Amino acid sequence: MWSGRSSFTSLVVGVFVVYVVHTCWVMYGIVYTRPCSGHGRCIQPYLAQRPKLQLSVYTTTRSNLGSENNVDLVLNVEDFDVESKFERTVNVSVPKKTRNNGTLYAYVFLHHAGVLPWNDAKQVHLVSPLTTYMVPRPEEVSLLAGGPAAQQIEAEKRPTSALDEPVSHWRPRLTLNVMVDNFVFDGASLPADVQRYMKMIQLGKTVQYLPILFIDQLSNRVKDLMVINRSSTELPLTVSYDKISLGRLRFWIHMQDAVYSLQQFGFSEKDADEVKGIFVDTNLYFLALTFFVAAFHLLFDFLAFKNDISFWKKKKSMIGMSTKAVLWRCFSTVVIFLFLLDEQTSLPVLVPAGIGAAIELWKVKKALKMTVIWRGLWPTFQFGTYSESERRTEEYDAQAMKYLSYLLYPLCIGGAIYSLLNIKYKSWYSWLINSFVNGVYAFGFLFMLPQLFVNYKMKSVAHLPWKAFTYKAFNTFIDDVFAFIITMPTSHRLACFRDDVVFLVYLYQRWLYPVDKSRVNEFGESYEDTPQRKPHTD
Repeated sequence: MWSGRSSFTSLVVGVFVVYVVHTCWVMYGIVYTRPCSGHGRCIQPYLAQRPKLQLSVYTTTRSNLGSENNVDLVLNVEDFDVESKFERTVNVSVPKKTRNNGTLYAYVFLHHAGVLPWNDAKQVHLVSPLTTYMVPRPEEVSLLAGGPAAQQIEAEKRPTSALDEPVSHWRPRLTLNVMVDNFVFDGASLPADVQRYMKMIQLGKTVQYLPILFIDQLSNRVKDLMVINRSSTELPLTVSYDKISLGRLRFWIHMQDAVYSLQQFGFSEKDADEVKGIFVDTNLYFLALTFFVAAFHLLFDFLAFKNDISFWKKKKSMIGMSTKAVLWRCFSTVVIFLFLLDEQTSLPVLVPAGIGAAIELWKVKKALKMTVIWRGLWPTFQFGTYSESERRTEEYDAQAMKYLSYLLYPLCIGGAIYSLLNIKYKSWYSWLINSFVNGVYAFGFLFMLPQLFVNYKMKSVAHLPWKAFTYKAFNTFIDDVFAFIITMPTSHRLACFRDDVVFLVYLYQRWLYPVDKSRVNEFGESYEDTPQRKPHTD
């Protein structure tokens, strides 16, 4: 049996290593492009001739632009220098069609100076929507004092179904890039990702590619979006430009395609935005570190869940295990999952929390020796009996909880009352979940004290699932890194560092109480009949 479990773990680790190596090879293929050797058909850069260029940005409500009719010029940069970075904010007139939950597009032209883009055969252009559709976030109000009268009247007039309907939002940023490397492409091995952004022309005997214009969609973040209402006749648009290298351009194209694929698979704008934030707000070297950290986090998550389930599946006795701690972990995990769900946290954080909550519910069933018998549609619960040693453990557990309740309950109740008086919430449910989760995050580590107290009384830690603890510990330190990268509530971020302290205390107890073969192990088995050390009597 041990060999089977070991071989399965080795298989998982082997697949993980192959995945990491394959990903590194793919990333190398993205950032490295083989130049033309001179033997095949070489494609030269048109920018090498240093032409005088002009940048023009137009807006229109049509996705297909056939002529210069029905367009508004919002930005015109004469003597445009591809090497010079700039950022300008302009006011854009919002048409009535867009104000009525419509769409507005930006057409970006890079063309020769002094020539209209429609008359320039060597112009390049891209189109980007300046609007997107999202369900507006509910406004937060004081639950006791209520919101302003105007907000209440507006909310009463608005139909209930309208609260869940997506409305048009304004994207206040337009980020442009031009690839400035004088790179000579090999026509026989032209990268497919760059090719769709290239426009090639024949000049004499040579083939040249026009400037590669790129619109960075990853810079459009949900936190910057503005709701478009009927009174929004003008809205600000910040147009920023910076040059980009070929390697970074190819990497950015692949990242944008990946985010688009996530949305096609059902990811919401909010979930995709969390992925965008990792790429936009992070240095590329730190981003590479983040990839490896995320890969190891996924591996340790799987191994921790596997070992935790294996430990509890074979566990026959609750000797040395704090039932109160198991119940608390279940309650806190479910509350944290509901809190993250209410806060619309990103899926990389939400999914593991949901899986953990399901496992904790199953562990409670095992700890209470609960059997569910269905009588038609109504379940009946039966609980097993405890041995003498298990009852002694329960006495230690109850003793620890008695002392703990004197401190914990007043703190949680006081925190809930304070937040009700001073903090705004979307609803009473939101206040209730936030009160519970703040108690879990702020004082949740106190509920680890009963298990520490049981360990102290029994002078042993052999009954704990140390394999699962080890994998969870690795993930705890990895979470410390993610706390600065992935968007999450501040209280959840602080809880990552709190878990570090809890694990260090467990390590200290493991060092303090060495392995004692007279104690039962995690499967209720003992290697000696007579205990060599007695538990405390006080």
